Amino acid sequence: MGRTLPTFNMYLDQEIEAWRPFRRALRREDQPAFDRLFALAKRHMAEAAHAARPVPFDSFVMAVLLEQQKEIERLRARLEHPQAEGEFFGTEWPTG
Repeated sequence: MGRTLPTFNMYLDQEIEAWRPFRRALRREDQPAFDRLFALAKRHMAEAAHAARPVPFDSFVMAVLLEQQKEIERLRARLEHPQAEGEFFGTEWPTG
């Protein structure tokens, strides 16, 4: 029996193609950031497929928001606990 809905990976590929004109209209320096949004969503394809939302774009947005929230929390932790930088993040803060 065939699938009634495309896979999230297929959906994401279709979205990338549909947003191509928007991407081309962006300034060149903004295009890599735009591309990273789709890369962030690809990190959660299994979860998005499992959610099987009626509007797949909801899963895309939630995946991107989740990754951005994680980055905010990482950056906040670095600001609040700079002495733990090397311990948790593998690098030292620059001195001087």
